[in-house]
Order: sequence, then C-alpha cells, then structure tokens
Amino acid sequence: MFDASDLRKGLKIQLDDGQPYLITDFDFSKPGKGQAIYNCKLKNMLSGSTMSRSFRSNDRFEKPELIQKPLRFSYENGGVYYFQDENFEEVTIKDNVLGKNKFFLMDDMEIDALFFNNEVIEVELPNLVERKVTKCDAGAKGNTAAGKVTKPCTVEGGYELAVPLFVNEGDTIRIDTRTGEYADRVRS
Repeated sequence: MFDASDLRKGLKIQLDDGQPYLITDFDFSKPGKGQAIYNCKLKNMLSGSTMSRSFRSNDRFEKPELIQKPLRFSYENGGVYYFQDENFEEVTIKDNVLGKNKFFLMDDMEIDALFFNNEVIEVELPNLVERKVTKCDAGAKGNTAAGKVTKPCTVEGGYELAVPLFVNEGDTIRIDTRTGEYADRVRS
C-alpha cells in the first residue's frame, strides 16, 4: 500500500476503480494552511486514457499486481500475435496492445511483457532492431541547406520512416523501437 507521500513520476498505482495507473507528471504544493496537495497526471494502463487528479496527504493507494515476464515471439495470425513464456505455454497479444511494436517483431525475438490480471497490458522490445529497406525513394540532390535532410522509406514488415539521403533500397538499418526513428545504417 502506498501513501500520498510516496507519489512520484513513474510510480504505478491502483485507484478505487481497480485499474492500474502510471503517474506521468507530479507536482507537490503545500498551502499556508491545511493539508499538502499532490497534483498528478495519470495514464490508465489498460485504456491509455489520461486524467488529472489531486490527492491529499492522508490518501492511500493499492499497489497494482503487475507481473513482468520475458516472452519469445512465435508467429502472427489475423492480428493476433503468439508468444511463448519460459514454460513453453502460449500467450496471445492483440495488435492494439502491441501498437507500432508489431512492425519490429522478428521470429524468436525476446520481449518483456507486463501482465495485469493474467492479461498483457504492455510490451517492451529491445531498444534497437535491424531491418532491411524494401522501398526507398531517391533523395533530392542539392536540397541540403536546411540541415538534416531525410526521405521516406519502407522496411521489412511494412513500417515507414524517414531516413537520411544516403540510405538506399537493400540497405540494412537500425531503428530505435522506443521512438520508431532511424538510428544508423548497418555496415556490411
């Protein structure tokens, strides 16, 4: 159980509605008289919705029963992604939970999954993945006065992103899975 004095950015709490929330922003204020006020911005970890809420110093919160487990990607079928845990039991995750991470999955890739009530609510992939460029437009030469010039490209799995002009079709690039942006080109 948490007290209001335990609140901080990044803490996961469970409110009276029985759902887990992540504190995304936190502010403490102590008026001249009365109790301290803890202003928080909360993100519902199940629905993704956000809200602002104020708490008093005597408020208490449950700790959500979140379990983190490593899973290994097996295959995808009709928008449902199949993984195996360490006991070789099958775990399914829908594409709405994966979000853009579904574009970065590779056979036998290990991910970290966060479970709440035996259901996956969040996944974390390795920070960098390597993908082969399948489609890339030619860059416009001479248009470099603006500084960082990019062009659109598509990689294996259908993910589209902006890359520097020197990247060509057939190259292998690294993508940062946290941002979905180009990290660097892999030298062969």
